[in-house]
Amino acid sequence: VSVFTLFPVLFSLYLSFHRWSILRPEKPFIGLDNYLRMVDDAEFWLALKNTFIYTIGGVGLETPLALILALMLTRKLRGLALYRTAYFMPAVTSTIAVAVVWTWVFNPQYGLINQALEALGLQGPGWLADPTWALPAIIIMSVWKSAGYHMVIFLAGLQAIPDVYYEAASLDGANGWQQFWHVTWPLLIPTTGFVLITTVIFSFQVFGPVYVMTGGGPMRSTTVIVYYLYQRAFQFLEMGYASAIAWVVFLIIMFLTVIQFRYTRKGVEI
Repeated sequence: VSVFTLFPVLFSLYLSFHRWSILRPEKPFIGLDNYLRMVDDAEFWLALKNTFIYTIGGVGLETPLALILALMLTRKLRGLALYRTAYFMPAVTSTIAVAVVWTWVFNPQYGLINQALEALGLQGPGWLADPTWALPAIIIMSVWKSAGYHMVIFLAGLQAIPDVYYEAASLDGANGWQQFWHVTWPLLIPTTGFVLITTVIFSFQVFGPVYVMTGGGPMRSTTVIVYYLYQRAFQFLEMGYASAIAWVVFLIIMFLTVIQFRYTRKGVEI
């Protein structure tokens, strides 16, 4: 653990205080210069902005979708196991393979989505070739891939709720919506908190879909923070600056996680 986890983490912190290039023998200590450089780095702020948009879009779409799927799959349906497996399959499929397939799906001329829109008499957008639609397209793909994973988590949370609460609510005359709002939702708050935290963490670490589908384009509209970090480290060989970016991302994720944890750890009252 110390060799493969602790040492790289500490060494990256060490790198962040140096002007470290693989091609140059001199690697001077520069203090906080790498961190101060981010303040005036327009590309860094653009990547951070795109990451927040991607995160908000992913959380806003994926969490409700995963909950709706879980609620649907708690009902007694014929072939229930098949439905659960089908919805979970994208979550265990290779991200790169999924990205390649969705690149074809989003093709402006031959893609399935624009073909369907054309059949309805609508003009489809350029998707991955359009700066306005490229990031939403990646969000759609990511939601499709990850919703099944969080659906399983919501299913576990729903199955952990004792039936006695629903029986008591029924005796009090509560309808389905009232049972959900006053019984299901309060008892799902811890589960929802876990889903939100993991979704935010995964969103801030997105790289594969951007690398495969757009390469950060068009016009840097899909350059997220981890892809920008990759560029600085492996294209421009600025390991020190890339390490500083990595630590800033770590601090942002920790800050957001603490905030979410504080607001989702409250006790539940029925």
